[in-house]
Amino acid sequence: MYKNLLLAVCFCAWIVALYLVGSSEAVGQQPAGQYGAQAAQRPQGGAATAGVFPAVLDSEKRPITAGGFVKDGPIVFQDIAQKAGLTSWRHTMGTPEKNYIIETTGSGVALLDYDNDGWLDIYMVNGSTVDALSGKTEPPHAALFHNNHDGTFTNVAEQAGVTNDRWGFGVAIGDFDNDGWPDIYVSNFGKNRLYHNNHDGTFTDVAEKAGVTLGNWSTGATFGDYDGDGKLDLFVPGYIHWDMEHLPPKPDPAANAVNFCQFRGIAVMCGPRGLQGEGDHLFHNNGDGTFTDVSEKAGVSDKKGYYGFTSVFVDVNNDGKVDLLVADDSTPNYLYINKGDGTFKDASFTSGFALNQDGQEVANMGMAIGDYRNNGLLDLYTGTFSDDYKPLFRNGGNGYYTEIAPDIGMAQFTYPFLTWSTEFIDYDNDGWKDIFAVNGHVYPQVDQHNFGTSFAQRPFLFHNVKKGEKFEVVPAVEGTGLARVITGRGAAFGDLFNDGKIDVVINCLDNVPALMRNVNGDKHHWVGLQLVGGPKSPRDAVGAVVYLTAGGLRQRGDVMSGGSYESSNDQRLHFGIGDANAVSKVEIRWPSGIVEQVSLPAVDRIFEIEEGKGVVPSAYDGIAQEIAQRKAASQAAN
Repeated sequence: MYKNLLLAVCFCAWIVALYLVGSSEAVGQQPAGQYGAQAAQRPQGGAATAGVFPAVLDSEKRPITAGGFVKDGPIVFQDIAQKAGLTSWRHTMGTPEKNYIIETTGSGVALLDYDNDGWLDIYMVNGSTVDALSGKTEPPHAALFHNNHDGTFTNVAEQAGVTNDRWGFGVAIGDFDNDGWPDIYVSNFGKNRLYHNNHDGTFTDVAEKAGVTLGNWSTGATFGDYDGDGKLDLFVPGYIHWDMEHLPPKPDPAANAVNFCQFRGIAVMCGPRGLQGEGDHLFHNNGDGTFTDVSEKAGVSDKKGYYGFTSVFVDVNNDGKVDLLVADDSTPNYLYINKGDGTFKDASFTSGFALNQDGQEVANMGMAIGDYRNNGLLDLYTGTFSDDYKPLFRNGGNGYYTEIAPDIGMAQFTYPFLTWSTEFIDYDNDGWKDIFAVNGHVYPQVDQHNFGTSFAQRPFLFHNVKKGEKFEVVPAVEGTGLARVITGRGAAFGDLFNDGKIDVVINCLDNVPALMRNVNGDKHHWVGLQLVGGPKSPRDAVGAVVYLTAGGLRQRGDVMSGGSYESSNDQRLHFGIGDANAVSKVEIRWPSGIVEQVSLPAVDRIFEIEEGKGVVPSAYDGIAQEIAQRKAASQAAN
C-alpha cells in the first residue's frame, strides 16, 4: 500500500511540475550565478502565458499582429509623428539582438503642460546601452517636446535640463510641492530622478535631496495622496534586481538542447521568471521637499518579490481614499485597499484582481482604469504576453472584481498580441469608453518562425457597444494609424490639440515615436476639465473624482498619475457627451473630502475649475476663442 501511495505522490508531483513548466514561455535548466537560488523557487525562465496556440495569419500569410488590414472603413487615427516633429528623436535600449531582458521592456511617455500655457507637452523617456553606462559612448537622451500650438513640437530637453542620461523606464507626473507647476519623476535602472519645475521652462533634479533615488530597476511610478494630508506621496514599483556584473545566460541558438530560456523551442533571453524580483517602495511626502520610505510600515513593500511594472493610486471602492493598484509581470497583481490609518490591506486575491478567470497569473504590463459601463465603478484592463488573452476586470462594487474577457467575446482576438500600454478612451465622444492597446514582442526571433506573431505589431482598438456589454474590434484600414506596425511600448493618452479628440503618443523600442492623431469623423460634443485643488487637496487634484451628467448619461472621471504602461496620461478629464449640447450636472469629489457641484456654461471646450471657486478664468478661455475662429475660417473657405 505504501508503495502505491508513494507512486501516486510522485505522479502528482510530476503533473504539477509539468504544469508549472508548461505555463511558462521559457523552460530548462537553472541559470548559474546569483540567480540560481531564485530560479530554484521559480523553475520557469520566461513569461507566464496560457500555452501554445496555432498561428493566426491573414489572407497574405502575415501574422495577424502585422496584418489583417482592410482597404476601406472608418479612419480613426493617423500617425503624424513626422509632420509634428517628433521623429527627430529616437529611442535606444541595448542591442538589436536583445540578449537580456533589460534591453526589451522599453520606456514610457508623459503628457504634461510644463509651462502652464494650456497646451500639452510630451516627455519621452529614453533607454541606454552598456557602453553608455560605462562611459564609453554618449548616453541616449530623453526628449521634452514643447507644444508649438500649431500641430508641431520642438525638443527642448537639453535647455530644460531633463535629458536624464540614465537607463530610463518609467515616468510619472505630479505637483509634489503644490506650487501649481507639474514635476517629473523618472524611473531608471540605477538612480531615479525627481525633476522639480522651476517655473521658467527649466527643471532641477532634486531626487537626492528628496530621498527618492533608490538604485536598481524601478518601473512605472505613481503619485497620490494616500494619507489625506493634501500632499502627493510617491509609489515606485521594482521589476528585477539586476546586476550588470552577473548576467543570466544569453541565448545560444547552437545549444538549444541545454538552453534554459526558450520560447516555443527556440533560444531567447531569460526572464522575468527565474530572476530575482526587486521590491516596491512607498515614499511619504514630508512637506519640506523630502520623502520618507514607509513601504514596510504601510504594508506595500512587495516581500514576495513580484515583477512590478505599472502602478496607480485610485479609489476603487468609492470610500473617498485612494487605493493602490500594481500590474505585475508573470506574477499576481497587487490591489491594496487604503485602510485610512496610513496602512493598506492586501486584497489582491480576495478582490479578484490578482489572477485571470482561470486562476492563473499572467504577464501584466500596462493597465487601463475607467468606468466603461457608466455605473460609477472603476473597471480594469491589462496588457499581457502573446499566447494569452488580455483580461478585463469588471468591478462588481466595493472593489471586488470578476475577470470577464472570454465571457463577452474579447479574448480570442488578443491572443497573438503582446500588449504593453492600454487605456480606456472615448475615441468617438459617444459617452462610452473604448479600449486602445499598444503592442510589440520582446523576442526578435519570432520573425524567423511561423508562430502567428511578430516582433513589431500594430495597435488594436475595441469599440464599446451595447452600453458596455460588448466590445467590437475596429478594423485596421491600410495606411492609417491602426495599421502602423511598430515596436510599441509606453504610451500616453490625451487631447494634444485641444480639439476634443483623444490622441496617443507611443514610445517605440529602438525607433522613433508614433503620434496617433484622432481624426475620427464623428460630430459628437465633449467637455474637458482642468481641476485645481484647494488648500487641503493636492494642487493638481490627483485623486479627485468627477461625475458628469449630460443627455441623461452619468459618467465618471478620475484624476490619476501614472498608468497605461510606465507612463502618465493627460490629467485633464475628458468627457464625450454624444449629441447632448449641454451638461446638466457636474459633481466633484475633491481629495480633501469636499463634494462640490459646478455648472458649465458651454460644451466643446476645456474649463478650469478650482476647488471652492467653480469655473475660473484660464488660458483655455483664449484657446477656445482661437479654435472657434480657426474653425469658422475653415468653414468659410470651404
